[in-house]
Amino acid sequence: MIVINSPILIQNPEMVSKIIKRTPPKSVKRQKRRSHSHHHHRRKSSTLSKKTASVSLLSSINKSFLTCRRRLVKLFDKLSRLATPKRSHRGFRILTQEEIEFDPEPRPELVLELEPSLVVPRALLFDDVDQFRLPPLVSEKQRTIFLDLDETLVHSSQDPPQKMYDFVVKPVIEGQIMNFYVLKRPGVDKFLEEISKKYEVVVFTAGLKQYASLVLDALDPKGLISHRLYRDSCRCVEGRYVKDLSEMGRDMRRVVIVDDNPNSYSLQPENAIPIIPFLDDVNDRELEKLVGFFQRCDRFDDMRDAVKQYLGGGSNGGVDGGVYSLAEREQ
Repeated sequence: MIVINSPILIQNPEMVSKIIKRTPPKSVKRQKRRSHSHHHHRRKSSTLSKKTASVSLLSSINKSFLTCRRRLVKLFDKLSRLATPKRSHRGFRILTQEEIEFDPEPRPELVLELEPSLVVPRALLFDDVDQFRLPPLVSEKQRTIFLDLDETLVHSSQDPPQKMYDFVVKPVIEGQIMNFYVLKRPGVDKFLEEISKKYEVVVFTAGLKQYASLVLDALDPKGLISHRLYRDSCRCVEGRYVKDLSEMGRDMRRVVIVDDNPNSYSLQPENAIPIIPFLDDVNDRELEKLVGFFQRCDRFDDMRDAVKQYLGGGSNGGVDGGVYSLAEREQ
């Protein structure tokens, strides 16, 4: 038996690699292919999702910019319409801010000149209009008559009712309903109607508003009385209510007050026409006399001169049948 100990020489290297390299079974190959395919799919899906998110973000930003731009365009469009007249008027030129010049020093040619007949309301001429109790007159030439209420135009009494009365008012004073029976002075309706044609008529009473307003509503259904002033418009001097005409914003030369109480006009007695207090005299004619006076006193430039003539009974200025002397007042 012959034993050969020498190594076997293989001359082809490819055969060696084929021998050494084992071919894997089919199941292993399939598993590798599946794993490779799944990994590739995950990487591809991740890339797509990133791209989609980027596109969505850019689209959202783009929409925001477009929305903001549209809103800004609308805003500036509205502002331009507000700042610019819708249409230009023939014969006028629209001034821009650059064309307006401010001249701090007044020039003689810019002085405002008014026609003599033009009446400028007091509100345009004075800054202290609010301190007056009455609004400005439309015409400064108009004259004003201030009338007291109780014992001048009417007489009122509480329970029990008087024998004669024209109407009843029930104001609430200090939480209680009170009854007032009101009798009108003879001729008061005609008096108010006549003087309201030429004069500004103001009722100025020291009575409470709760009471006086109801009386005036019934007394003046036509609205002949221009203004109403109550106790809160009076001045309290030494415990007495005084009606200061200087606080009314009226020219004192064109003002008259008719009152039965001398304390009421103590600050401007020259503007006052005293009148006999009215209680229940059905034959009273005082208002009838005053109608004649007010119809003829417009020839006086100063109403105080007319009052002086009326009270003095002068032959030149007295009203026929309407002279009211102070001696008669004292009686």
